[in-house]
Amino acid sequence: MGIWQKELIIGLLLFLAVSIMGGMTGLFMPLVLVLTLGMLMRQLYQINRFERWIRTGGRAKYPKTSGVWEEIYYHVYRIKKNEKKRKKKLGKMVDQFRQSTEALPDAAVVLGANDEIEWANKAAREVFGLQQSDKGQRIPNLIRFPEFIRYLKSGNYNEPVILPSPINNRITLAVRIITYGAGLRLLLAQDVTQLKKMERMRKDFVANVSHELRTPLTVLKGYLETLQDMDDGESPLLTTSFQQMQGQTERMQHLVDDLLLLTRLETQQKKTECVNVPVLLDQICKEAETIHGKASASARIELSLESDVNIMGEEQELRSAFTNLLGNALKYSPDDSVVKVRWYRSNDTIMLDIEDQGEGIAAADIPRVTERFYRSEVKRVKKVGGTGLGLAIVKHVLMRHDAKLNITSELAKGSRFSCHFPAKRVCH
Repeated sequence: MGIWQKELIIGLLLFLAVSIMGGMTGLFMPLVLVLTLGMLMRQLYQINRFERWIRTGGRAKYPKTSGVWEEIYYHVYRIKKNEKKRKKKLGKMVDQFRQSTEALPDAAVVLGANDEIEWANKAAREVFGLQQSDKGQRIPNLIRFPEFIRYLKSGNYNEPVILPSPINNRITLAVRIITYGAGLRLLLAQDVTQLKKMERMRKDFVANVSHELRTPLTVLKGYLETLQDMDDGESPLLTTSFQQMQGQTERMQHLVDDLLLLTRLETQQKKTECVNVPVLLDQICKEAETIHGKASASARIELSLESDVNIMGEEQELRSAFTNLLGNALKYSPDDSVVKVRWYRSNDTIMLDIEDQGEGIAAADIPRVTERFYRSEVKRVKKVGGTGLGLAIVKHVLMRHDAKLNITSELAKGSRFSCHFPAKRVCH
């Protein structure tokens, strides 16, 4: 029998007893009132005891009682006991998390909804100079680099921000923020000093080698041109050898020029002006005939200028990127096919689409085609020359203009290269 059934039966028996006594004495209503008051006083007493026990946190053994109140005490006590176990288990998990993050070589800082520091590991205290007493302080008050504050306020944490350590400017940090929970964020900082040093050495090496190669290439090219002028055409082998040597020298010259351009894109500061893109695209399309040495090249290009919007940028860099995209479309598509060039505005984005009907790119190759020297393994009807740096140059130019490159392609059906420029780049 359940506890509530027992309580109900006891109540009914008491009422029955009072009814019998009331019928015998003629005091039914007074006796019922006394019974009701007695039961009410008992419940008030039990409520008072329960409130005093709960007020102490329910940690002590609950008082002895009977009936439904004993069940209530028992269930509350069991809930408190389970909660204590969960709290203890959670505390162990938190301690394990803190011990593991303390051992991390990367700095980790937990930030609250208002950028206040809630916790930081040992590495964070070392590279940021944080103290235990800094808990609750807003991190922009302690790390005051403008680029970090802009990054923190932007809410766009897809890419890390590079900045020096506040206490040692010889240490370079890559700082990334990860959002989790309700308004909480985890700030991670990795020491990339050696990586940046190696990257700088690579850039310097490429730049120096490229510069050093220009002089011997110029000399070789000059002597080859002289020898070709002296060739009387009586030796087909000699004539063919000169032509091949001239072709390879020009290829090396293009490679050096592209490497130098990439070096400039990576090292030089941005110089911006309002670029008239429609006029620039019109010039590039008209120059395509000269670039590819084909009279029919210009007829293959279908230019559609659906917007007259201009963008802030560096004209020569944009010219190089657009020329590379158009050149690739012409090279990798049949001579009798049309290449579509479209400049237009879509919502808050300014777009340039260059679409060809060429051999296309395999889905597995699309993420890698903007890497330096990467060439997709495709069997081509005709041999296509190139340095393998064109799309890498395009990628760097677009990054310097806050833009991105989207590539959609299907084998044997063609490709579309889309440059997306943000609305903040629009100028008049």
